[in-house]
Amino acid sequence: MDREKAHRFDTEFAPRIVERIAALLDSDVSIEVIAHEGARLPTRVRMFAARTGYARAHAHPLDLSLTWDDGEIERLFSAGGEARFVRYLDALPRKLTAWQGARDIDLPTRSQADSTVLVGGLDFEA
Repeated sequence: MDREKAHRFDTEFAPRIVERIAALLDSDVSIEVIAHEGARLPTRVRMFAARTGYARAHAHPLDLSLTWDDGEIERLFSAGGEARFVRYLDALPRKLTAWQGARDIDLPTRSQADSTVLVGGLDFEA
């Protein structure tokens, strides 16, 4: 992906993902955009928090990163990309639930089975 599109994703789209996820979670979860640094270090949205509550589902505190497929990001800049992205934002509550089950993450207790989790190669399908 070229630098201009990567920068546009970092500044135009990723902050909206952060905003949507933040609206779904409590303020004790920190969410940040880690900017694109080249082919081996794509844009990441990272969620992290200390574990909460007495019943902790997993051994490690929340430290989850999301990355998207370069081709999927490129598609956001073509016809219909904005509408597709809006549908994706609307689907994020369901996607967060699915990622929890697939990756041994427990958002209510802010815990996970592994010390860090990467959910990568994501698409923008609703």
